[in-house]
Amino acid sequence: MSVPDRSIDPRLLSAAKQEFLNKGFEKASLAEICKAAGVTTGALYKRFDGKEDLFCALVSDTVQDMVEYVSEIGKKDLSDYNDQELYDSFSMLAETNKKWLRFLYDHREGFTLLIRCASGTRYENFHQDWTRQMNTMDYKYYQEAKRRGLTTKEIHPEEMHVLTYSVWALFYEPFFLGFNWEELEKHAEIISHFVDLQSALGIKKPE
Repeated sequence: MSVPDRSIDPRLLSAAKQEFLNKGFEKASLAEICKAAGVTTGALYKRFDGKEDLFCALVSDTVQDMVEYVSEIGKKDLSDYNDQELYDSFSMLAETNKKWLRFLYDHREGFTLLIRCASGTRYENFHQDWTRQMNTMDYKYYQEAKRRGLTTKEIHPEEMHVLTYSVWALFYEPFFLGFNWEELEKHAEIISHFVDLQSALGIKKPE
C-alpha cells in the first residue's frame, strides 16, 4: 500500500497563503496555487473542497483563538471590579494596547487574511462581526459604570458601536499597512494618547 505524500499539504497551504495575501480571495487562482506548490489540481481537490475551503483552512486557527480570547474576557464578572478597576478598564493604556497588538501580531498572517483578503468568503464581514462582539462588551462595562453613578452621560448602543468601531480601526489599520513589531509598539503608545474613552463616556475617576 502506498503512503500518502503528506508534504503536499503544507506546500499547498503555503502557496495559497501567498496567493491570497497578494491578490485577495476573489482574484486568487487555484491554478496558480497548484503551480506554486508543484501539485496537480486533482491533488488539491483530494484535500480541499475548493478555494474557499483552502482559505478557511488558513484562517481557522486564528478565528478560533480570537473567539476564545474574547470569550474569556466576556466571562469576567463586573461585580468583582471595584470602582477604580472599572474606571481603569476604560483607559487605553499603552501596555493594554500592546497586549492586544501582540496577540494580533502573533496571528498576523491569519488576521491579515481575515481583514484584508476575505471578500467573497464566509468571513468577509469578520472585522464587522468582531467589532459588534467587542461593542457588546464595551456597552456592558459602560452600563455598569452608569449603574454605579460613575457617569451621567447617556450613550446609546449605536453611539457606542461608532466609538468601538473607531477604536478598533486603530488596531486593524496597521495590519493593512504591514507594520512590523517595533512600529506596533510605538503605535500602542500613540493610541494611548489619541483615545480618551473616559472623557467621551463621561466616566469619573473614583474619589
